[in-house]
Amino acid sequence: MIGLFLAQILMSYNVSALPVSLGGMVETFRVPPTDVSTAIVTYGLVVAALVMVGAKIGQRVGWVLMFRIVVGLFAGSAIMMVFGPSVGWVIAAQAVAGASAAIIVPSLVALIAENYHGRQQETAIGSLGSARALAGVSAFLIGGTLATLVGWRQVFVVVLVIAIAVFVLSFRLRGAPGNPGIKIDLVAALLIGLGIVALTLGVNNLNSWGLLAARPDAPFDILGLSPAPLLILIGLVLVQLFFLWTRRRTKAGKVPLVSLSVFGSSRERAAVYAMFIVVALEAALNFTIPLYIQIVQGRTPFDTSLAMLPFNLTVFFTAMLVVRFYRRFSPRTIGMFSFGLTTVALVWLAFVVTNNWETLPTILGLFVFGVGQGALVTLVFNVLVTASPKELAGDVGSVRGTTQNLASAVGTAVAGALLVGMLSVNVISSLAEHPEIPPELASQVDLDRVNFISNERLHEALEQTDATPAQVDAAVALNEEARLSALKLGLLILAGVSALAIVPASRLPNFRPGEIPESVATGATD
Repeated sequence: MIGLFLAQILMSYNVSALPVSLGGMVETFRVPPTDVSTAIVTYGLVVAALVMVGAKIGQRVGWVLMFRIVVGLFAGSAIMMVFGPSVGWVIAAQAVAGASAAIIVPSLVALIAENYHGRQQETAIGSLGSARALAGVSAFLIGGTLATLVGWRQVFVVVLVIAIAVFVLSFRLRGAPGNPGIKIDLVAALLIGLGIVALTLGVNNLNSWGLLAARPDAPFDILGLSPAPLLILIGLVLVQLFFLWTRRRTKAGKVPLVSLSVFGSSRERAAVYAMFIVVALEAALNFTIPLYIQIVQGRTPFDTSLAMLPFNLTVFFTAMLVVRFYRRFSPRTIGMFSFGLTTVALVWLAFVVTNNWETLPTILGLFVFGVGQGALVTLVFNVLVTASPKELAGDVGSVRGTTQNLASAVGTAVAGALLVGMLSVNVISSLAEHPEIPPELASQVDLDRVNFISNERLHEALEQTDATPAQVDAAVALNEEARLSALKLGLLILAGVSALAIVPASRLPNFRPGEIPESVATGATD
């Protein structure tokens, strides 16, 4: 169990360590923070695109053997992070880590189903949710301390150490041998993989390529239109084609890439929708807070870890303790209440937040959000896992991996695009209200397309122009006001998404999640 627990921590720590290292990477590679966020998006994109294929590879080769192989690859990605000379290496390392996690994610559910039963199984399933939260605490505490005192690269030495520990402990696991007769549906794999890539790339580049009209940074345009919304449309079409193809294959009596019985009822679909929303909200917040603390305020990763500590500790303890409420409250009640908490917390933060994340009202808002988020992550996963039979454990794991990592990538991408887009709009509108900043000065520093930078770096940029001291002060104040306004509006938009999530939460089951069923009565099996 320690090995499986650490495997979940391995993946979650890696993802959580990236925002902590944001400032260090920006300084080392001299790139904007949105370039570093591409590494976060790349990890989630690769996992989401390959996890269904990964589940079938695990079933074909054998879960324990594949588990060991991919943990070794994850260790290799950590070495790339430690020694990578450019941000391109960081992105490539996260692609390798994502490909490895594409098999680790479904293997965790399959190995739990094979190694544990009864109350042990319930505890093991719940531990995966708490492991994600513990990884967040560890990444911000250990990672923040290392990044501040030693350097951001040492943060990923911890990833290497955890990977080695998981590899050693994997020899305690038992698992059924692989089934070479399992065929991998390559058409379905291509459809879902390309669909997820198109969706994520489109969302990730909405700001830089343009929401509708193509911007100068767009690689190409279609009659003047941005390729970003087109990619999103193509992604949605490919995902729908994947479902159509899978239904057709199932009716023909062939084994699909993933069994659609995992989405068999409105309860399972509601759990998937709820999981996507809560992970996307978490990813957006985990990107936004380090962005403001490290880039805007110019503070250290350790300061980031302190600001995030109340939130991460709350998520960790709530994720562990929520299983105790299953006997008294239904998943539907817990889910609706928890999304209510996250909505209230985000609205509260939108009104009380300043550029300092360590004020008591802000900490209170993060605490309330953490309670709701921690309860939801464990709850929806438990509902999804216990709704399908044991032989579909790998499929459940792949659906969980696709949902969580696509949500994480989309949440990070949307947060970056949303905040930068609103910042640009705010700056443009504010320029008209500040006649002391002439158009010539705005064009010299490109204020109407400004990214998130600290006041110090903006001062440096303005000093290279012919601006007067009064104009420099006015431009810095304008940018500071625009940043805070973008943050508040962004939090309100996230609160709206959280409120809408109460609808799928109302369709969660009204009974306590049980044990993973041993067999399925109908439908195709492997």
